[in-house]
Amino acid sequence: MIIPKTSEEIELMRKSALLVSKTLGMIATEIKEGVTTLELDKKAEEFIRDNGGIPGFLGLYGCPSTLLTSVNEQVVHGLPTNRPIEDGDVVSVDCGVLMNEFYGDHAYTFEIGNVAPETKKLLQVTKESLYIGIREFKAGNRVEDVGNAIQKYTESFGYGVVRELVGHGLGKKMHEGPEMPNYGKRGRGKLFVEGMVVAIEPMINMGTKNIKTLKDNWTIVTADKKPSAHFEHNVALVNGKPELLSTFQYIYDVLGIVSNEEDEFRQKALNI
Repeated sequence: MIIPKTSEEIELMRKSALLVSKTLGMIATEIKEGVTTLELDKKAEEFIRDNGGIPGFLGLYGCPSTLLTSVNEQVVHGLPTNRPIEDGDVVSVDCGVLMNEFYGDHAYTFEIGNVAPETKKLLQVTKESLYIGIREFKAGNRVEDVGNAIQKYTESFGYGVVRELVGHGLGKKMHEGPEMPNYGKRGRGKLFVEGMVVAIEPMINMGTKNIKTLKDNWTIVTADKKPSAHFEHNVALVNGKPELLSTFQYIYDVLGIVSNEEDEFRQKALNI
């Protein structure tokens, strides 16, 4: 079921989303060769609590961590470990926050050191597909219009679009309706309604779309062991158009990246 939000609720959700954004910005200062994802997880929990939030993943569905950290061929839901991050790794960091009774939830895939050019390209295309999908989240469109746009773009590069894992509605629950697949046919699925908030999150594999779950019953990996990429934003439908509630700008400020990719999706200026 789709649960539209009032303008006041959307502003509360923006605060939750931006605390996730700030947490990922903090992670950008810490994530490097030799650091373990368990160390990052501890810092993230402290940061979220120090800033008035509650880790959104910790305890949810039995999740044992604040972050889900997926390295290389891990697609999503990677549990933090004592394995040191290595030069050339790519690490998806997915984070959730509960604040003001509403959830924020988004993700960014970080490059560590000298990443292979073909893996860099996968990350670039996956992030581009995120904004291509967000562009379709507008009045008059339907759920699979977003998925179709993501699928067409990423498959044009020969990549695999994961089917079993999808984006979702967001609100007082981490997962609300509707499901937001990264594939589909135009004109199909639920009609978007004013005030709805969703997490759009392409999960794109360099090779096969097929995945499997590791013995920890959390970590999802590609069936062919090739790298995967994952980027996620929280978006509200405001005045019939997509309004970004989250931002990668805190990450970009740390990494020295200059980008205007988010500008078209902001009806009000981002004050950071």
